Amino acid sequence: MREQTGLALSVLPDRLAVAQLPPGDGLPDWLDWTDPLVGATRSGDELSILCREERVPDGVKAERGWRAFRVEGTVDFTLFGILARIAVPLAQAHVPIFAISTYKTDYVLVKADDLDKAADVLALTCTVNR
Repeated sequence: MREQTGLALSVLPDRLAVAQLPPGDGLPDWLDWTDPLVGATRSGDELSILCREERVPDGVKAERGWRAFRVEGTVDFTLFGILARIAVPLAQAHVPIFAISTYKTDYVLVKADDLDKAADVLALTCTVNR
């Protein structure tokens, strides 16, 4: 395993939401897989959906108002400490996060109101492209 050296982040343009549905529900018809960032995770307790904020209908339990930082490039499985390099400074700055990973990279979401603060904090250790 090896540590990531230079870390570049980009800010995705969309406001996102994390919706919670019952674990037995299927994927909702309001989900659009062509959006730039979409996720679905099921556990025994829930089905969580990450998508553009405006896709989530009124009445669906959701935490709205997230913005995403994307780790640029492919994050090799042998690398370690990627999320820590982002999460630790944000935690020290009292910025809550929601992190997700794909096969190729990582995403860290912060509330839209915290985006500028988070970008300033992360710019001390990473390259941040807004």
